[in-house]
Parts: sequence; structure tokens; C-alpha cells
Amino acid sequence: MGNTDSVVAQKRLARFRPDERPVIEGTFDRLHGAGSSASSGKTGKVLSLDLFKMTMGKMASESMIKRVFHGIHSIDPEVPLPPGDGVSCEQLVIFLADILRGTAEERAPLVLAMAEGAKATATTPEQIRGFVEDLVSAAVQTLAHRGHLRGWQPDRMADGHQGVKLMAEHLTSELKSSDQNTCDIPCLEDWLFRIPAMAMFLELLIGEGLGVGLPSRPPPTLLPPCRYAPWSDLRCLLNLPLLMFLSPQLPAGLTAPWRLLFSTNIHGESFTRLVANCKSRGPTVMLVKDTKGHIFGGFASQSWEVKPQFQGDSRCFLFSVSPYMRVFTCTGYNNHYMYLNQGQQTMPNGLGMGGQHGYFGLWLDCDFGNGHSRARPRCTTYGSPQLSGDEDFKLDTVEVWGVGQPPEEQEQDEKKKSILDADPEVQAMMEMTGKTLHSQGLREPEEDEG
Repeated sequence: MGNTDSVVAQKRLARFRPDERPVIEGTFDRLHGAGSSASSGKTGKVLSLDLFKMTMGKMASESMIKRVFHGIHSIDPEVPLPPGDGVSCEQLVIFLADILRGTAEERAPLVLAMAEGAKATATTPEQIRGFVEDLVSAAVQTLAHRGHLRGWQPDRMADGHQGVKLMAEHLTSELKSSDQNTCDIPCLEDWLFRIPAMAMFLELLIGEGLGVGLPSRPPPTLLPPCRYAPWSDLRCLLNLPLLMFLSPQLPAGLTAPWRLLFSTNIHGESFTRLVANCKSRGPTVMLVKDTKGHIFGGFASQSWEVKPQFQGDSRCFLFSVSPYMRVFTCTGYNNHYMYLNQGQQTMPNGLGMGGQHGYFGLWLDCDFGNGHSRARPRCTTYGSPQLSGDEDFKLDTVEVWGVGQPPEEQEQDEKKKSILDADPEVQAMMEMTGKTLHSQGLREPEEDEG
């Protein structure tokens, strides 16, 4: 940007590493060159809305692209702007810096402009929700277009469009609007500061949509990997927005690929099969759909085990998916996190989470097909309301996913680690063997996924 007097743009550019600044500076000319054969030199050149549509058209809807354009166009670079309705190089640099390296304070005016228009001073929660729907939809579209689905197959999953609407409602439910039901810039600053998902969606769309690849900051990973699911026979309850919602709620150490353990669509309506497939399998996510269309479930932080006592720990939680997305974490009132029993005469037989016997936050009876969600007014363990359509509900679908490392794999890894820790010579030998194999071209070097 040696030929610009925009101090604002120069300061923003200084946020990037020296090797990344040419990427940011070159984005304008690269985009402009893709749309015309204009001569070099930035003076008088602008990027049109049609050029943004051509560049981002496979990753975002037309309405979202217009929002991005209006956001860039709203920026005051504190230098004269070229004539025309396009955006200047200085405006684009400031926008990229604020989206990719900015704070909530800097992003808030851009979100306001993208939701309401360039000259707006406030907006409404409904307008923000419309913006978020467009943004989440664009994030899903971008992941699909770039091939970043990580083993998931959207065509064999639940309705993604409904998932987008539910995700947008969830995110905007955290807005603290005024008594007049308006959202000004301080309101949006507070919201963006508390909801990190918004920054991730914006980074993904702008970075991938405009082709801005930064070595120090790869695109956000919004989906967990999927290792196993019989997709040809499965129509699962999950969709991509729901995965984006659930994955960040799990404990930070759970990075193992998700794997399907049980689905009524595949394994039938059998409590015995459910127990056999899920016990001793590590942490799990269970989803339940009742015959009224409500979808809800729970995260079990430990392996399910058949016993007459409660189990689990405070990392467990319940959640609702439809008609609204919410997570309900433990209250500390009691430790009734998980319960699984079968074939007992004196204790309840079934699977439960939260509450107490006869009044679980989520209960599946051993007489498969029946369950309850009793909260009067809230589940004592998780603070959740009634999750099902009726207090006593009929099952439509049950689905369980393993989300942690299977215990047998964890045990093998721990044994290997203990051997290495106990015998440095073995460790040195394994390292030397690895180097030898690599030098002979028999093993690829390990890559850092981060």
C-alpha cells in the first residue's frame, strides 16, 4: 500500500505478519484482475458488487454477498474515495483486517452495516437474525464447496435449512436488546464478545470466499471428523448446523472422530441392542426424536455401564435441538448425571439423565418406545425444562454417537506411553526406526493438523 495515504489502512495492515501483508495487499488487485483487464495501479479502481457475486457465488447466497459488499462499503478509510458505487482498496484492507484480526468493537459496525445498511445506527433482533441465517448458511455452503466436510454426508442427514434457522435463533437469543427492541453498536459489541462462533463464521466466509489464505491462521474447523457411519442405510438426526452447535459444547479434550453406535433406523427398536452397542464405548452423544417432532438429547461424559447407581460427572449435559437449540449444563444440585439399568426387580430399568427416579430430565424406558422428560419446573441436575412434546412421550428415533476415543484404543495408547516413559532406550529406538523409514521413503512425515 505504498501509494496510499490511508493511515487507517496502514495501521490495520501492520496487524499481519510481514509474509502475510502481500496477501492482504494483493487481494484487491487479484479480485479486480479476475473481473477486468484494467491496468495496474490502484488509483481510481473499485470492486463492483457483480465482481463479488462472481467471486463468492459458489459459497454464499446473493443476499449474503450483498451484505458483505455493504459492510465493506460502509467503511471510512479517511481518504477520498474513487468515484462510482464500488469499494476501494483501502476499504477492503480495513475490512479484511477487522474480520480476520479484529476485535468485537471493530466488527460491530460491520455487522450492523451487513444487517441493516451502511448508514444505520441501530437495528432490530429480527434483522440480526436474518443476517445470521445468511451467514450460517454461507458457512455450510463454504465447507461443502471447499471439501471440508470431514467425512459427513449432508444428503444423508437431517434438513440443513431448518438447522440453519434453529442455529440463527440460538445465536441471536443471546442479544441483549434495548427496551425499544433495538440493537445499537454497544449491544452488538457485547454480543460478539460473548459469542465467538460469529467471528469463526465470518473468518471462514471471508477467508475462503475471497481466497485470503494466511499461513498463521488456517480456516476455522467447524465440524468434528466422522470416522464411521453406514451412510447408504442411514438417515441421521444430525445436520451440519447442529454439529456446529454441539461440537464446541463438548469437553476440550474430545477430539476423536465421531462414530455411529446405534440408530433405530439401522439396529431396530430394541433396548437390549441399544445397551449392547453403547456400554463401555467411551463418551457419547444421544439424540432422541419423539412422535411430536421434538428433538433433544444428552452428552454422557463417561462410558455407559449397567448398574443401579448414578454415574457420570459434571461435564455431562442435556440439550434441545428442536423446536429450539439450547444446552443445559449441571446445576450442582445433585450428581444424578447418568443412569442405566436393565433386568432389575427393585430399581427402574432404562436409561436416564438428570433428575431422580420417576422424574428424569431425559428417560428412555426399557420397554422400548416410551420415555419421559419431567421438569417441574426444571430438572434438578441440569436446569432443563421439559424437552419432549409431551411429558410422557413416544419414541420416533434414537441415535447414539461415540465422540471420544474408544476405551480399548485409549488403553493401548496408555500402555505404549507407559512403556516409552519407563524405558528411554525403547523410545530412542522407535524414533531412530521412524527416521530410517522416512529416509528410505517408506513413511510419510507426520503433518500438523493445526
